[in-house]
Amino acid sequence: MSDFKILGISGSIRKGSFNTMSLRAAQEVAPAGVTVEICDISDLPMYNDDIRAAGYPASVQRMRAQVAAADAVLFATPEYNYAVSAPLKNAFDWISRPPDQPLANKAVGIMSASGGPLGGVRAQYALRHMLVATNSYAVNNPQVVIGGAPQKFDESGKFNDPMGRDLIKQLLEAMVKLAKQLRAPVA
Repeated sequence: MSDFKILGISGSIRKGSFNTMSLRAAQEVAPAGVTVEICDISDLPMYNDDIRAAGYPASVQRMRAQVAAADAVLFATPEYNYAVSAPLKNAFDWISRPPDQPLANKAVGIMSASGGPLGGVRAQYALRHMLVATNSYAVNNPQVVIGGAPQKFDESGKFNDPMGRDLIKQLLEAMVKLAKQLRAPVA
């Protein structure tokens, strides 16, 4: 693997976000030749098709360009009311619009972290449904679900669960493999 770029998008915009910390853990365990860049979605306006029709705002253009330039996208989603968070849904709505929808035919990884025991698994399920609209390809396994997140990150934000760190690394490796399969010429 060399020069493979994964864009990480956290569905939480709060400072102490376990999902953003999970993306930082992905940066730490990324295989050789793989970089994980974290996209900031905190400055995106709420999706409004009138705004889109007038021209994508600069923050949206930046995010869409980051998605387009990435070889794969890694979503880290909190779970709010059995679904993805409003910030992530908003970012997804901006990403999914034409022209040149940048998630089309792209490999995607999903992970989640929450304080509860289910770790955001229902939000992952909702996100998988959303990916159908963008014709994206989600890695099915391994599933990275971090339940009881407050006990798995130290005071500096480091993810201290060895099995979880290994699963994140496996997810990144699976994303690379899927992205390469999607790019391979059809015989």
